[in-house]
Amino acid sequence: MPLARRHDKMKTNPNTELTQAGNASPKSLGWRMPAEWEPHFATWLAFPHKQGDWPGKAATIIWVYAEIVKQLVRAERVRLLVRNTSDAARARIVFDRAGANVDQVDYVSCDTNRSWTRDYLPSFLVQGRRGAPERSRKLGAVKWQFKGWNRYPDHQLDEAAGHFVAENYADRAFFPQATARGRLTHVTLEGGSIDVDGEGTLLTTEECLLAGRRARHKSLGRQASEKMLGDYFGIDRVIWLPNGIAGDDTSGHIDDFARFVRPGTVVLCSEKRKNDPNFRVLHQANEHLRAARDAKNRRLEVIPLPMPEPVMDRRTRLPASYANFYIGTECVLVPTFNDAQDRNALGILSELFPNRRVVGIHATELLLGLGTLHCSTQQEPKP
Repeated sequence: MPLARRHDKMKTNPNTELTQAGNASPKSLGWRMPAEWEPHFATWLAFPHKQGDWPGKAATIIWVYAEIVKQLVRAERVRLLVRNTSDAARARIVFDRAGANVDQVDYVSCDTNRSWTRDYLPSFLVQGRRGAPERSRKLGAVKWQFKGWNRYPDHQLDEAAGHFVAENYADRAFFPQATARGRLTHVTLEGGSIDVDGEGTLLTTEECLLAGRRARHKSLGRQASEKMLGDYFGIDRVIWLPNGIAGDDTSGHIDDFARFVRPGTVVLCSEKRKNDPNFRVLHQANEHLRAARDAKNRRLEVIPLPMPEPVMDRRTRLPASYANFYIGTECVLVPTFNDAQDRNALGILSELFPNRRVVGIHATELLLGLGTLHCSTQQEPKP
């Protein structure tokens, strides 16, 4: 089976930039990160091959991916990172059996450690005003450093995969650098730690970037962190929430509990059980969101999204959340957990996305790897 590109024959994009303070920023050049609901050309996935991420369930995970692919390829391409032709052949067989249009899948040869593409692949940018002819717009990529969530040592292949995609699939690639404590370093960030509204506002958490034990921007500080986020995502305002939810091994990713669904509107997970560790976390987040204003100086509409019952793997709490949904070009894929709240969550999101199919994807097995649908996907917008 022919593969789209070879990782060991990586080409160098002449428009790659190691951008640092003093250089023209992507924002100053007219680049911005679109909201997830803006049209996609493709969604990036990675073949789920790391057996230890899903103890006893690894063989079933590819079927979860098949359902994701089946839904997405109705309106956009899927680009699947695979280690070799064997992975590509197996994926094609499973996808075909699940009823997916396999002609809409590109198999990209590029080895990875894990399948959480949201965090190690680049965040894609567009250049050119909304509504401009497509031929006048360009696709950019900002590739932050990925260090295994400052937790896992086996992340080098994932980091290399992010560079490969940025350099081979974008018209222009940016690799942020900053001076911290007198040293010039690449800046660390994962895609799941931020969410944008496409109009200049970004959501993130202090725990993940500034204050937690594994905070990615602790050496930068708040002011420099906000400047980096603004320069590379085309952002005018950052809204900081304090902490992430229980069970999240990424130390505070926003995509597990608070998401933009349209400009000026955020869904926020709501926990009614006062003895649950998420009760206080989500109450504080609600207070911060209701006091905030976005880049257009609008007060935010905050819509509660229920939490499922706690999901445990033996004695370990898993980060089960309906907020880890993925917005495709014409569908919204929502993780479900055989929980009484599944129907409520799907109903709320159906009302918020009336022009998209809202589809539940059973994600309990996928959750054993400590992530679900948003963690597994990365959108490539139409330029």
